[in-house]
Amino acid sequence: MMSNARCWKLQLAALAIGTSLMSGCATVGSDGRGPEACPPVLGYSNEFQARAAEELARLADGSAIAEMLSDYAVMREQARLCSRP
Repeated sequence: MMSNARCWKLQLAALAIGTSLMSGCATVGSDGRGPEACPPVLGYSNEFQARAAEELARLADGSAIAEMLSDYAVMREQARLCSRP
């Protein structure tokens, strides 16, 4: 009869490596709160925002940059809400 100890050792090693890799990504508690959980939200001056709006208006309809800026606005709002106590 053949021993299956080698098979179990491989599975155990894979489980240990997987667990180690996943736990290495954890920087905050499981509640998702903490200073590292929320990225900082940079502020822009009114003049800079007006300039950006003018440049955005000059882009072609359906521009990839416009779509990316829309996504960025959503991420900024999420970061803003995340940092509230």
